[in-house]
Amino acid sequence: MSNDYLAQGDRVAIRELRRDDRAAFTRLARENAQLHRPWLAPPSTDAEFDAYAARLEEPAREGFAICLLETGELAGYVSINNIVHGAFRCGALGYGAFVAGRGLVREGVGLLLRHAFDTLGLHRLEINVQPGNTGSIALAKRLGFRLEGLSPDFLFIDGAWRDHERWAITADMVDLVDSTG
Repeated sequence: MSNDYLAQGDRVAIRELRRDDRAAFTRLARENAQLHRPWLAPPSTDAEFDAYAARLEEPAREGFAICLLETGELAGYVSINNIVHGAFRCGALGYGAFVAGRGLVREGVGLLLRHAFDTLGLHRLEINVQPGNTGSIALAKRLGFRLEGLSPDFLFIDGAWRDHERWAITADMVDLVDSTG
């Protein structure tokens, strides 16, 4: 495993997202904008990436690159936001793909689950997904997340407050599924 990879699967590995990922990240975000709309808008300019990277340096956030094992190129990204320690030990995942339809982000998020639970000491992770985002809902189901409910007007995205389904997984649930397969 490369010295900077935190976890490695069959096709991808995860590592911390770095400021020097800016050029590749923003290029891929622009080239793959159709994958993200209307669900999210990943940073596609230098200024947007710099602001995103600065937010990921806050104590309640962690950001990761999903890299192709063969080349090291970015296949996607995943972040843990709103991390709370103490008795709660929870965070909310956000993620996006630069390579779609091959299960690479699913594999990367699966690797991150184990890292979050084992290394970061979290107990629970949530994914908040707009009801029409069938790709993210399929990813949540495939990784063993359970649907816990609907949060009306949860996040302001693309000019409006959007409803989101709340999916969650706990550390003990990951042992029940193959999180990278």
